Amino acid sequence: MKQKINKLFVLVLTLGTTFTSCNNFEDINTDPNGSTRASRPLLATNIILDLTSSSMGKPFYANQLVSKSLAWGESADGNQYNSFGRSDLSGYSTVINGNKMLELTTDANRPAYEGLYYFAKAYQMFYLTMTLGDIPYTEAFQGESGILKPKYDTQKEALLAILNDLDRSYEAFGKGVKLEADPIFKSDPVKWRKTVRAFQLKVLMHLSIKQTDNDLKVASRFQNYAKSDLMTSNADNFQRIYSNNAKEYYPVYFTRLNHNPYAMLSYLIIDKLKESSDNRLYYFAKPAKSETDKQVPANSPDAYLSVDPSASFDVISKRWSSGQFSGINARYTQLPSGEPIVKLGYAEQQFILAEAALRGWIPGQASSYYNEAIRASMLFVADNTPDVADYHHNKKIDAANIQAVQNHPSNLLTGNFETDLEKIMYQKYLLSFMQREWESYYDYRRTGYPKFPINPNTNQNITNTKMPMRWMYPSSEFDTNRENVDAAIQRQWGGVDNVDKIIWLLQK
Repeated sequence: MKQKINKLFVLVLTLGTTFTSCNNFEDINTDPNGSTRASRPLLATNIILDLTSSSMGKPFYANQLVSKSLAWGESADGNQYNSFGRSDLSGYSTVINGNKMLELTTDANRPAYEGLYYFAKAYQMFYLTMTLGDIPYTEAFQGESGILKPKYDTQKEALLAILNDLDRSYEAFGKGVKLEADPIFKSDPVKWRKTVRAFQLKVLMHLSIKQTDNDLKVASRFQNYAKSDLMTSNADNFQRIYSNNAKEYYPVYFTRLNHNPYAMLSYLIIDKLKESSDNRLYYFAKPAKSETDKQVPANSPDAYLSVDPSASFDVISKRWSSGQFSGINARYTQLPSGEPIVKLGYAEQQFILAEAALRGWIPGQASSYYNEAIRASMLFVADNTPDVADYHHNKKIDAANIQAVQNHPSNLLTGNFETDLEKIMYQKYLLSFMQREWESYYDYRRTGYPKFPINPNTNQNITNTKMPMRWMYPSSEFDTNRENVDAAIQRQWGGVDNVDKIIWLLQK
């Protein structure tokens, strides 16, 4: 189940300690002219850090378990076995803080802060509607005006508003005003503009089922956005970089979680990497103890064993106890900095462009975008891994390995739409290992790829032959805003709120 803190209509007045690493968060500008002016960049910093934050400890693995990249050897984890419950309406406090930030701006610096505000608003509300369906939007963020029980906008209305807010953000950043106290891009408005553009493309691709909607104009919008200000390399990634500062350790560094050894890699990851001799295998995983005990070399694919995450926990537990599985690589758990967590990135953008070309939304060959996406995916792993044997087992990702993976028959595009879509989505799925949070699940929901294993004997979903399609509305809404949440559920699904219901953007 998606675990978040319910922050609806709560203004966070006491802001958390900002990060202070030499590499990323040290040189945050603060205005010495008094507390009122100084709070503007402080609010901006905290908004940016909130957007790039990740769950710490075991909750970090939740999305990997849902998307079947991992199994868990300690107990029968509900995420692994598709037990979805209630989510919450998180994200609103970020936007409310953004409103306060804008109140403190001047005419000279307002464009940069407007750019951040509209981006943050669109980002938070997009992932909320992806989780639930209809959400409060038009009447939200107005608690100080007395609207404490906002009505729910339809998902279509919310998505149109999100697209409009992203247009406003893109235009605002285009004025070239630098954002103070920016711990990610060091106040570079060009990189922010690229980030907004990448997110616009992502939102539209998630709307592919609605590409014929006359109001959304998905394909024409996409084609227009794809013409300019795209990310050009991994250097443009919107990402959080961790370090060896105790406050900035990677989310599953061993001091944050001592249960890391229970993580077991799925056949969807291990077997696919082995099939195409993809050296990411040696960066993602560590060799199975059962095999190294037999003197199988750590640089041999035979040393790496996968599990079926849909198998019964008895089976999983026995595999774990006997060491017949590959766990996650030590670079995630023993390296304080781990690897950067990418929220919006170049490789993902290229996969999105590949799918868009496949769908005929943009000119060009899908294979060109696809091959570049694979290259960028693999380079990201190599470039963010120290040259230590435990982290790559002396099977390095280099130009030759990248080319071999691109040219492997199992990865080549064929010209058949469905076959090629599956291949694009599978490589995008590999990009998502320990990354992209819930995106792989959302992609699966939209396309059916990659094909997640579903075992009726272990599936805890109410319909044991399929994956859940959403999370339910939070109990707090029924306590404080029942009339409006009931109206939204009635409008969408005839009054039934359960995890098998199909949200509007997925309805064909």
